[in-house]
Amino acid sequence: MPFISKIQRQTDYNRFPPSTPIVIDNGASYFRIGWAGETEPRVIFRNIVQRPRHKSTGETVTIVGDHDPALLKYFDCTRSGPRSAFDSNVVFQFEIMEYILDFAFDRLGANGSRIDHPILITECVCNPVYSCSKMAELLFETYGVRSVAFGVDAAFSYEYNQLHGICEKDGLAICPGFTTTHVIPFVDGEPVYKGCCRTNIGGYHITDYLKQLLSLKYPHHMARFTWEKVEDLKMEHCYIAPDYALEAQLFQKGGKEAEDKTRCWQLPWVPLPTEEPPSEEEIARKAAIRERQGQRLREMAEAKRSSRINELENQLHGLEFLLQQLGQVQEEDIPSFLSETGSASKQEKELTLTKVTQSLRKAKGEPKPEQAENEEKADSCTSDKYPLINVPDNMLTPDQLKEKKRQIFLKTTTEGRQRAKQKRVEEELERERKTQQDEERRLENPQLYLKQMHTKYKELYEKIELRKRLKTNGGHTNGSNSGGVGRGERLDAAQRERMRLLTTAAFDRGKGEDTFGAKDEDWQLYKLMGKDNDDDDDGADEDEAELARVSSRLQEIDSTFVPKLEPTASQPTITEVPHVRPLTKEDFQIVLGVERFRCPEILFHPNLVGIDQVGLDEMTGVSIRRLPSKDKALENRLTSSVFMTGGCSLFPGINERLEAGIRMLRPCGSPIKVARALDPVLDAWRGASLYAANSRFHQQTFSRADYYEKGEDWLRRYQVRYTL
Repeated sequence: MPFISKIQRQTDYNRFPPSTPIVIDNGASYFRIGWAGETEPRVIFRNIVQRPRHKSTGETVTIVGDHDPALLKYFDCTRSGPRSAFDSNVVFQFEIMEYILDFAFDRLGANGSRIDHPILITECVCNPVYSCSKMAELLFETYGVRSVAFGVDAAFSYEYNQLHGICEKDGLAICPGFTTTHVIPFVDGEPVYKGCCRTNIGGYHITDYLKQLLSLKYPHHMARFTWEKVEDLKMEHCYIAPDYALEAQLFQKGGKEAEDKTRCWQLPWVPLPTEEPPSEEEIARKAAIRERQGQRLREMAEAKRSSRINELENQLHGLEFLLQQLGQVQEEDIPSFLSETGSASKQEKELTLTKVTQSLRKAKGEPKPEQAENEEKADSCTSDKYPLINVPDNMLTPDQLKEKKRQIFLKTTTEGRQRAKQKRVEEELERERKTQQDEERRLENPQLYLKQMHTKYKELYEKIELRKRLKTNGGHTNGSNSGGVGRGERLDAAQRERMRLLTTAAFDRGKGEDTFGAKDEDWQLYKLMGKDNDDDDDGADEDEAELARVSSRLQEIDSTFVPKLEPTASQPTITEVPHVRPLTKEDFQIVLGVERFRCPEILFHPNLVGIDQVGLDEMTGVSIRRLPSKDKALENRLTSSVFMTGGCSLFPGINERLEAGIRMLRPCGSPIKVARALDPVLDAWRGASLYAANSRFHQQTFSRADYYEKGEDWLRRYQVRYTL
């Protein structure tokens, strides 16, 4: 079975004799395996399994425990997420457990499927007989182990620390684990199972709660809050508050103390490059480049123009030579000559010659002959062109009268065109003059000029907008500046004028017989109604043209200027240009404030996450009350040696908080002492390793023959003795 893992395989498996036990700490979070008598486990990995398929080959691989995230890009993990063999703290998925044991024995160095060693494996307190039986059956049938012993992880940790003087023979062991928390009373070094109690809260719930709070607080960085990263944040920054309410008030008020207790996690962030204004050398260099590019374009255009002129001249010479030859050909030979040259008629060649001549003059930039003559003799030839204009009508025949009218029309049209042309020239000169004046003013005082242009743009824009509003809504406000819109506000000026004329006509003519239309002046009413009544259209066009000119000028001299958009039917009115703030370093900071103590507080108040159970301090009182004997001296001995083990006991402040909680439950003056294990995470395996190295350990194991001979019911009474 292919495995993917970063854990190296052990190579000294064959050096250990078959009598050497293998010690397994089968925790819900981590799996630890090693040899009895050693101080450290050989292999440690997360107790999870993932079985994705390879994207190219389709082969299913088994990923157990920690893995390299870079390798996951080669596998399809959408249909196979991480799975655990545990439900709460009880093993129930033995198919996954088999994958975990296969991997553990493989990394320990075992060759083959048979494990010819005794095995000591830990379990939770009061583990169901069904789970214990299935685990024994798996070890005997699949791996052929010699013998098996089951023990409670918290009991092994208690015994190990008892040897080092951390706790006494009589005491309470509190084990806040990954998914559950147990309290086990010990009397004379042996656990009293009738006094045990459990609550379904642990490190998993703390990590999940912290992940939820951070995801709600920073929704844009949810992808950063992976389970492994949140687990690291929990173990590095979280702590138990001595008084939860006072600590929350401290952060609510703020201040230096709350700021000192706040931690910041800086996410990877690359600052935006700052755009510095170009230097004079850079500006000069770019200007030189533009000049060279312009010169090259001009040279290319000149070369293209010369080539075009040469081509047209060659074509013109060819046509002239062809027409010259055509003039020397006899009349009866002309059709055959034209067919040989590919022409239809002489007129076609002459028309082509005229077009080529015009194209050549245009390419050379020469004016048309007619246009030049008209410009030079515009005044002198007027009388020659229109001889009948000044002749009286009584001296003309009917045909000459028609010709006179045509000449008057042509003269009027020609003069109108000349006036329009002259007006365009004058407007162009006026624009150039204004542009030159603006440039002089800008060079004289650039800041003042820019300010004046902005002011002028604003005034013109407001003037045009006001005119549009008045044209659309009218000058009435319906008696108020706010509120509903009246009929007059929904009509424009032309519509209101038509309404006035109609109502006036109806009032004047409606009292007697309806005689509207009998008089010629009545029909003038329709002309008035059809009139647009927009007296200031010319002024509006001039203002809009000036606004466009000012806007174009501002875009040239001010790179930050953004013209205001004109609303259309499909585009709503934009009152404010949206502004996107550039991201800064603070936008990529995860601040941990109240979350530092709010998340681990669920160990003492599980109702914060919806679990209606008691906390750690109340569990000690429940455990003491469940003891068969009601000896006050025994209760005092138990509370004077409260032992903390398990991963969650690493939170700073948990000992002081637990001692204060127990003191509130016990009578005044009761001795209370809370101690933490030397290593709350590994002391369970070390205690089991020391226990399995004892020479009388084999008396606590049972073999395959014992299991099948005594049956599953025998496991209900099976309990190892921890004091050998």
